[in-house]
Amino acid sequence: MGKDLLLAIDTANERCSAALLRLSDGTFAAIREEEIGRGHAERLMGVIEEVLTEAGADWSEIGKLAVCIGPGSFTGIRVGVAAVRGLELSLGLRAVGISTLEALAEPEWGEGPVLAVHDARRGELYAALFAQGGDPLLTPEAVTPEALGAFIGAVGAGLRVVGTGAEIAREALGAGAASFLPDRRFASLAALARLAARREPGAPPLPLYLRGADAKAQTPLGLRAAAQA
Repeated sequence: MGKDLLLAIDTANERCSAALLRLSDGTFAAIREEEIGRGHAERLMGVIEEVLTEAGADWSEIGKLAVCIGPGSFTGIRVGVAAVRGLELSLGLRAVGISTLEALAEPEWGEGPVLAVHDARRGELYAALFAQGGDPLLTPEAVTPEALGAFIGAVGAGLRVVGTGAEIAREALGAGAASFLPDRRFASLAALARLAARREPGAPPLPLYLRGADAKAQTPLGLRAAAQA
């Protein structure tokens, strides 16, 4: 068999996910999305092996790689990007990086402009704006809810808002400003895979953090304990 499979992974949020998409026809051979909260580094390779088993495939059939580059969980993003870099080396392939916000917006592109917002905590949202059809109007930024209206400007009618920050955006913009879809919380792994299938790999994917890690800096004692663990 040829290298007809695209392997897509996403560890940028509470889920640990992997999917296999057939490049020849755009159908999915297998897809698994587990909401685990933490422990992505320990679980990811097992999830990948499980989708390979479900698809009746092996590593030699993978011809393309894709990874969610964030924004999202600092640690989760780092796990996914590091894993795909390792797979690039071991399989002799190149990967495509897709942002959380673009994958969030993709299922809604045919309905009008889409604002993808992810709750970044600490009083901020990660936000990006896309035109109908998917062209980026505003690249991803970390913004406060109060600045969201100025960020998107005069979008016009038909705006749809998706992501974990949709309810915060509703409060900031007003319920009549857009169609808010709070159930569309997480980026679709299927959307991520579809986007990656249409793109040629370029430079190795880099994490899209948008701001520094939320974790507090460790003391020397804490660093020593972590090194000995």
